Amino acid sequence: MAIPDAVPIINLSWDDVLFILLSVTMIGSALLVVTLRDIIRCGLAMMISFAALAGLYVLLGAPMVAAAQVLIYIGAISVLILFAIMLTQTKGGPIRLVFQTQAVPAALAALVLAVLLVLSILATNWNAVSAPIRTGTAELAKVLFDQFVLPLEVVSVLLLAAVIGGIFLARRSEDRSA
Repeated sequence: MAIPDAVPIINLSWDDVLFILLSVTMIGSALLVVTLRDIIRCGLAMMISFAALAGLYVLLGAPMVAAAQVLIYIGAISVLILFAIMLTQTKGGPIRLVFQTQAVPAALAALVLAVLLVLSILATNWNAVSAPIRTGTAELAKVLFDQFVLPLEVVSVLLLAAVIGGIFLARRSEDRSA
C-alpha cells in the first residue's frame, strides 16, 4: 500500500504537516525555556527546541547542518550547560523571576518584532527563482576551509574555552565541598 502525497483528512502535503509539527514543537519548547522555574527542565526544553530545529533543517534539505545542530548544540552545548548548572547551583529558581517584572516592555518589543516580520514576509517575492542549494559534505568542506577558515577557528577556540570553563567550574565546586 502506497502512502498518498497528501494527508487525507486535511489535504496538506506531508512536508507541510511535518513543518507545522516541528514549528509548534520548537516554539512551544522555547516558551517553556523562558517560563519554567526549574532550571533543569528549562535546559531539557532547550534541547527539545534544538532537536525540532534540526528536524526543520532536514526538511529544508540540509542534513549536514542538521547533524551539526544535533552534535554541537544538543550533544555538547546543552549537556555542558546542564552539567554546569547541576554542579554549581541549586535546582529551583527564585520565587519571582527577573523577566516577570519586565513583561510590558517585552510584550511591546515582541509586538514590534512581529509587525516587522509580517511586513518583511509580505514584501518578499516568494516566486523568485534562486540557485539550487548544494548541501553535500564535499561542498560544505570546500566552503568552510576555503572561505571561512578564520570563523571556523574562532568557533573551535570558543568551544575549547567552554569545555575548559566547565572543567574549572566543576573542579571549583569539588574544592568547596571538600
